[in-house]
Amino acid sequence: MLRSRFDEVHIPGASEASSEEGAGGVRVVRVFSRLNIGGPSLHVILLSAGLRTRGYETRLIVGRESPREGNMLPLAAEKGVVCEAMAGLGREIAPFSDLRALVGLQRLMRGWRPTIVHTHTAKAGLLGRLAARLAGVPVVVHTYHGHVLRGYFGRAKTAVFRGLETRLATLADVLVAVSEAVKRDLVALGVARAERIRVVPVGLDLEDLAGELPRGALRREAGIPETAPLIGMVGRLVPIKDVPTFLSAARLVLERRPQARFALVGDGPERPALEALCRELSLAGAVTFFGWRRDLAAVYGDLDVVVNASRNEGTPVALIEALAATRAVVATRVGGTEDVLGAGERGLLVPPADPGALAAAILETLEQSEAARRRAQVGREHVLRHHSAARLVGDIDSLYRELMAAKRTA
Repeated sequence: MLRSRFDEVHIPGASEASSEEGAGGVRVVRVFSRLNIGGPSLHVILLSAGLRTRGYETRLIVGRESPREGNMLPLAAEKGVVCEAMAGLGREIAPFSDLRALVGLQRLMRGWRPTIVHTHTAKAGLLGRLAARLAGVPVVVHTYHGHVLRGYFGRAKTAVFRGLETRLATLADVLVAVSEAVKRDLVALGVARAERIRVVPVGLDLEDLAGELPRGALRREAGIPETAPLIGMVGRLVPIKDVPTFLSAARLVLERRPQARFALVGDGPERPALEALCRELSLAGAVTFFGWRRDLAAVYGDLDVVVNASRNEGTPVALIEALAATRAVVATRVGGTEDVLGAGERGLLVPPADPGALAAAILETLEQSEAARRRAQVGREHVLRHHSAARLVGDIDSLYRELMAAKRTA
């Protein structure tokens, strides 16, 4: 009966989660909004795969992504992670669908009896935490990969979500933030006290980017000369990423460096409007939309400068990847970006929504190449030390063991 209520998607090539006893055969239900292309999906897949090798048995429950978001099912298959799809876990609020998902999650948890429920992102965090408490799950954890409490919605809607998150925070045994900046924000917004929030930085597979990278694939595809500076953004084309500021900065950079070219690697609902803006700014010949790419080594191999113009960030995965590839980076000083770039020693930081400042930082990076190379090298050492997948898995394993021990002694 349980499976009749769930659309279990066995990804081709994936294997079932291990039930070995390395962690005492601990069962974990991980609930995640949707496996769209982006940092949180990478985090969830790598965590599910890595903890399996330590004896955890994980069921990963996910919602559906929208068509233009792309998905990370191929990576999940590559890592042997099986996903179970459930309607109602996506971003949109739909009371009837949400209620069905809540009932379905509760039934799954009562039937499978996990020791831990770990939720990620807002909607999955709402439904997953409620279901876990209704099902009597011993340990409940929620991860904030960022939040939607600044910069996403109007004042009234933001206040509603802030009040809801404050109440939901009490349903988890511990809250996890992916950066110190996210933790500070949550405390400042009154979501939870500092002592209830643990910081566990993002961990990624960076080895392929840290070696010698291929060069020329993107340039050949777009007809960009080898000698032309190529400046790019990698990520979703959504409002919070503020791609218009990047394009306005590109227009200013071209006034000083007319040979420069620009790349947008990613996709999303804003793409038609951004293509129109390129025409309005006379950038059509200078900017290439590459869409989603899986060949990240080739992407970073061709980019000379990687830019993040976001208005808010949890942890900027593209900047971590760029630094692992020893690429110069320029970014807005928002959210967890400063945790990655430091006070500017690993990349240049500028105010958000300021095309002039962003253009000046890009030009400085191009014109002072030796200083940019030194920042990139320092950044590479930092991210390889602090943002590995192995470190992420170890941190979460330790947290789970601590929480389970506390429950046994309570």
